[in-house]
Amino acid sequence: MEPRYRLRLYLLTALVLFGFGALLTRLHSFQIERRAEFLEQVPGNRMVTVREPGIRGEITDRNGIALARNLRNYEVSFNLDEIYKAYRQQHDEDLTIDRLTTQAGLPRKRSEKDIVTIVNEWTIKRLRDLGLAKNYNAGALRTHFLTHGGLVPFTYRADLTYEEFAKFAEHNLELPGVYISTRGLREYPYGSLAGHVLGYLKQWEKGDIPESAARKFDHYIGEEKGAAGVEATMDDILRGPEGRKTIIKDEKGRVVSMADYIKPDVGAKVELTIDARAQLLVENVLRKAGRAAAVVMDVNTGEVIAMASVPDYDPNAFIPSITRERLKTYDANKQLAPFTNRAISSFAPGSTFKLPTAIAGALEGMATRSFSCDGYVPYGNHKIGCWIWNKSRGRHGLLTLPKAIQQSCNPYFNKLANTIGSKAMVTGFQLMGFGKQTGIALPAEEAGVLPGSRSWYDSSPNANMTQALTAMLSIGQGDSMATPLQVCAMVSTIANGGKYYQPRIVKKATSNDGKTVIGDVPKLEVDIIQAGVKPSDLELIRKGMWMAVNEPGGTAGKVKIPNMEVAAKSGTAQTTDNGKKSNNSWIASFAPFENPRYAVCVVVQNAGSGGAVCGPMVNLIYRGLFAQDEGLKLPLRPQTEYAGNMDRYEKIDLPEDIMASINATEIDPGTDEVGETGGEADLITPRNPAPASSAVLPTPTITPDVDEDGTVIPRAKPVLDQ
Repeated sequence: MEPRYRLRLYLLTALVLFGFGALLTRLHSFQIERRAEFLEQVPGNRMVTVREPGIRGEITDRNGIALARNLRNYEVSFNLDEIYKAYRQQHDEDLTIDRLTTQAGLPRKRSEKDIVTIVNEWTIKRLRDLGLAKNYNAGALRTHFLTHGGLVPFTYRADLTYEEFAKFAEHNLELPGVYISTRGLREYPYGSLAGHVLGYLKQWEKGDIPESAARKFDHYIGEEKGAAGVEATMDDILRGPEGRKTIIKDEKGRVVSMADYIKPDVGAKVELTIDARAQLLVENVLRKAGRAAAVVMDVNTGEVIAMASVPDYDPNAFIPSITRERLKTYDANKQLAPFTNRAISSFAPGSTFKLPTAIAGALEGMATRSFSCDGYVPYGNHKIGCWIWNKSRGRHGLLTLPKAIQQSCNPYFNKLANTIGSKAMVTGFQLMGFGKQTGIALPAEEAGVLPGSRSWYDSSPNANMTQALTAMLSIGQGDSMATPLQVCAMVSTIANGGKYYQPRIVKKATSNDGKTVIGDVPKLEVDIIQAGVKPSDLELIRKGMWMAVNEPGGTAGKVKIPNMEVAAKSGTAQTTDNGKKSNNSWIASFAPFENPRYAVCVVVQNAGSGGAVCGPMVNLIYRGLFAQDEGLKLPLRPQTEYAGNMDRYEKIDLPEDIMASINATEIDPGTDEVGETGGEADLITPRNPAPASSAVLPTPTITPDVDEDGTVIPRAKPVLDQ
């Protein structure tokens, strides 16, 4: 073949191959990549898969009282992509809008589908004729369409009455892209009761949608997630298994029938250790102060019977979303930190740390050792004084361990700590759970600060545990920090004979089919008797706590209850509050003395002595607990929020009838009023004085405000006086 014919043949072959390749490319585009798009344009029915969220499990107290439950809520949502396509089927001209956007820091003009005008003129116009329209945030709808298209429904209304729901259902076939549904709406029936324990929910977000969802579902509805409290820590088991619905639609987007339906299931039921009635009692007692926390524990199991913190908040405020006005109210109260659970936040513990110091001494065989109180202990040019020295230049003289606990004598515990040394102190304190989280099922639990521990050295690389710092640790000052929960768990260990149980807020959890998800089993962390503390030495510590309440000269006399022996240790920690010198006041206690059942710990910020402020509060708590044990049902009702205050509380007054029942001659007014902590300011003032009073609030779901484009119903205009 001549070369010129061979060249023509090659060119012809190339053209054929090129054309065939282009044809294959177009076929792939039409048959594979754009198949769904063209199928939707073919007259006939099509199948749509809808993902439905699981139903959240209930949270109850230990007696089955529902603290978090689901109400039936009627919702209307828009599939914006379906609305757009239904509009385009009947309109030749596409509605677009030019918007200014910012890209790489520069303003750019972009044309996009005017979904807001389409929704207003195509869908909401019909709803307005039916009397079912409502003003909304058009900006949020536009952003939702650009972000999710038709995969995720846009919630238009979540406040339907049953009558409105029925009306929607009657006309639903006339409204392509409009869906009505019933969903569980979280409710906390007792208001702010146990709000810090329960937590709250926030709406699901784009990042919560798995990448596979677009392939699996045409319509994706997610579920709320726990943002705080038990709602957050138990979120995985509270969420129920998802459901799947397959519906058939005609070419106009109207629902023809349902082809398949797998119902969403209910998540696990979580039963807390909390007693709702005891919780209300404790919260109301705490409201006698401005900022405070309390923990009540079962000393024999580690179960938390009540955990309260004030100020507080109502978790219902976040359901389904929080208004900007309500959030501003909370933000204005930031200094009081209503979202902080003070029961698991760190405070300077003051003289409550004399108890773990006594444990550390007992481990070293020093529990029977006596030390003298000469009014103060000198450290270089400074002194750590006893309260009796600071008050009247007095001194206690030679003291045994029980007497030192009763009198809350600083020099005794300073000398005991210096005798056994900082390493032995740290060992004893760690045995009692200090310097680390307890592991309770609550978010944002703090570990406190244990001077001399590895974590302390890591945060203070140039520090050294001198004798002065060791002495400060023995009385809960300096860098020392502890949570009320840690202190309560420590007292529980002393009360029950030496067994440290991990504090528990979740008693058990059961799946919807009856299977145990979390078992009701106490967790014994350590037995301090097996670790080396003699039972007789532990009894000396218990005796000192009993004497502090029940014998003249004790610092916790106002805890005393007739016909019930209570043991306690008070504490008054020097700290700062809002830049000024102040105190954290404490009572750590247990009762009854024989066969103990409860440990109660209370802390109040910016207060006087522990005995004068916390003592009466603990008294009231025990009276309520034991009255309930004897058959008197404590009241239970919805709780309102308590905003708290920054006031200083020098004392809390008991009701007159209760004061009359206490033998006042057995209370030493001087000890009770002055408190236990004293010394030179430059030695006592802690380097880390403030509690963690600014817990990070997870970004809540904020209710969008109605904007101009979303004002589909004219707002009422105020009538002006002529």
